Amino acid sequence: MASSSVQLPFFTITFIACGYVYSLYVVRSKANYKNNDMLGFTFSHRFVGNLLRGQTVGVIGAGRIGSAYARMMVEGFKMNLIYYDLYQATRLEKFVTAYGQFLKASGEQPVTWKRAASMDEVLREADVISLHPILDKTTYHLVNKERLSMMKKEAILINCSRGPVIDEVALVAHLKENPMFRVGLDVFEVTKQNSPFTFPSSFIIQLSIHFFQDEPYMKPGLAEMKNAIVVPHIASASKWTREGMATLAALNVLGKIKGYPVWHDPNKVEPFLNENSLPPAASPSIVNAKALGLPVSKL
Repeated sequence: MASSSVQLPFFTITFIACGYVYSLYVVRSKANYKNNDMLGFTFSHRFVGNLLRGQTVGVIGAGRIGSAYARMMVEGFKMNLIYYDLYQATRLEKFVTAYGQFLKASGEQPVTWKRAASMDEVLREADVISLHPILDKTTYHLVNKERLSMMKKEAILINCSRGPVIDEVALVAHLKENPMFRVGLDVFEVTKQNSPFTFPSSFIIQLSIHFFQDEPYMKPGLAEMKNAIVVPHIASASKWTREGMATLAALNVLGKIKGYPVWHDPNKVEPFLNENSLPPAASPSIVNAKALGLPVSKL
C-alpha cells in the first residue's frame, strides 16, 4: 500500500493536513451538537477529552499530506509517531529525530518515531490513527471489521483520504459496540443506496464520478452515532487553498495553450517530486510553472 501521491501543491497539502488536525481536536473532545445538547449546562464534562501529549499517533501512508499531518501532531502535541508506508519517509524521520533532540536538550521528554513493518502494527499500537492512502484495489475496505477490532478500545480514527478505504457498515457496528472509540470523517463510502462499483481501467475517472458526485451520503446509522464527527468533504476549504487550486487550474490551461504536452500518466507523478532534477516540461503542474515560463503564483 503506497501513500497518496496525487500531485497537490503546498497550499493544498498544508490546509488538508490542518483539516486532519482540526478533525482530531473535535473528535477528541467528543463534542456532540445533536438534539439541542448545547442548550444544557453540561460543558464541564461534555467537551473533556484525553491528553494527547506522550501518546502515539499512527499514520497510514506517509506521503506529503501524511507527513505534514505527522509533523503537526508531533510538534503540536508532542506525540510519538508510528507510521506505515511502502517507502521510507526519511525526511519525516529526520524531523522527528531532530525535534526529539531539541526536547531532550530542553529538559523535556523526547518524542520518538518508528516505521512499522505492517499496517496492523500501527493499528494495534497507536492511540490516534490517521489514514492517508491512495484508493485502489488494494486499499478498498482497508479498514474492515477485523482491523477495527485490532485498535485500542479508546482509539481515535481519522479519515480525510478516500471514503471507501473504510468499510462503513463495519465501522457503524464497531462504534455501537465500543462507545469510547471515536472517528472523524471528511469522506464517505457510499454514493446512493445499492450503487454498484467496479474497478475499471479508467479508474480515476469513474472513481470521481461514482464516489464524489453524491457526497455526503452515508451508510445507515453513521450520522446518528454520538462518537462520530462527520463533515462534508471540506478539508481544503480555505480561501488561501481554493485560490491556489484555481491558480493551478489556470496555469494548466496556459501551459497547454503555450504548446506544452499534457502529462501522459496521471498516476505517475514521481518525476514532478524529484528534488534532484527539474520537473518535466508538461502540464499539469504548479511546481514547474517557473521552468515553463508561466506566471508564478504568489500563494
